[in-house]
Amino acid sequence: MIHEQQRPQVPQAFTQALTELSHAKVREELSIVEIPAPQRLAPFALALSGEVSAKSGQGHGDYGQEFTQTPFLNADQDLATGRFVLLYDPASQDLWNGNFRVVTYIRARLEEEMGQDAMLGAVAWSWFEEALRGRHAQYHSAGGTATRVISESFGQMASDEAQVDIELRVSWSPASGELGSHLSAWADMVCIFAGLPPLPDGVQQLPMRRLR
Repeated sequence: MIHEQQRPQVPQAFTQALTELSHAKVREELSIVEIPAPQRLAPFALALSGEVSAKSGQGHGDYGQEFTQTPFLNADQDLATGRFVLLYDPASQDLWNGNFRVVTYIRARLEEEMGQDAMLGAVAWSWFEEALRGRHAQYHSAGGTATRVISESFGQMASDEAQVDIELRVSWSPASGELGSHLSAWADMVCIFAGLPPLPDGVQQLPMRRLR
């Protein structure tokens, strides 16, 4: 369950938003935990971190699992990582065109051939649009950047192959109070960036019980 920040007089709209987020459904390969939220972007905020590891990426996955803060066991290598931040300003902000704003970040390692594709940025943006459309998450005032990061090694590390990462930073304003669908869409994006295959339509497994 997601808990609101310990602040006096938390607006009911923000409390309801957190309740909506707790209804989000994500694939079981994605591990999500709550992290400290930014303090200067809005009076009220919630921040989440997600990752798909090489170990968890081997599984089948599950869109039927409800969001939980309990992290999964992870391998050392992350296939994709991301951040999801929900901002709320009772006074609204002009650039948001509303009271709520979702700010996200996703980073993933790519195969070198795909990393050289000139259309990579456009493809990353299309993944964002498809993810929100697939979850019926209504939004407006979206904007963002897709960045290709190429890391080359020299000296004693010259034998290491070049590494190519893709980073997507996107923010948008929800057009309805059904915020769980926006968190689900972001979770789908992280899994897409990790290279996980889509699940067949209608396939939803029961959540797995884990030993504690």
